[in-house]
Amino acid sequence: MTITPNSVVALTYKLHAINNGEKEFVEEADKSNPLVFLYGVGMMLPKFEENIEGLKQGDTIDFELVAADAYGEKDESAVAQLPADMFKESGIPPVGEILPLQDNQGNQFRARVVEVSPEAVVVDLNHPMAGQNLHFDIEILNVREATEEELSHGHAHGVDGHSGH
Repeated sequence: MTITPNSVVALTYKLHAINNGEKEFVEEADKSNPLVFLYGVGMMLPKFEENIEGLKQGDTIDFELVAADAYGEKDESAVAQLPADMFKESGIPPVGEILPLQDNQGNQFRARVVEVSPEAVVVDLNHPMAGQNLHFDIEILNVREATEEELSHGHAHGVDGHSGH
């Protein structure tokens, strides 16, 4: 079976960020813990899916996504000043720490601390990989039709379709 919308894909990958023309290892999913996802429902980067569409079990591919097709260009204005009072209980975080935050609508996201003063903690709201080109090395381990339950839930239930939540 080839990768088409509403199929469940299991794959391995090695992800590298491209910085100054050099590949820098970021992470990988191997055969013992593959990436399993429902293809074509918006869970993955659109250009990532575009690159693997039509592949089948055993196929390998490597490709690069430019920043705009990955997590976007870095937005220098995407910073926020959080009052130091917010950190009375937990303590002021150090520069570089990743903070879990939530907006007024309940959406959760992460921000990286870039500056600390007695009055405020300044955080960068960009995705950690914004502004970076990404290189993927991929092997397709399995492709199958999604179950009705997976389609109704909008996500894969493991390689075999029977893994719980």
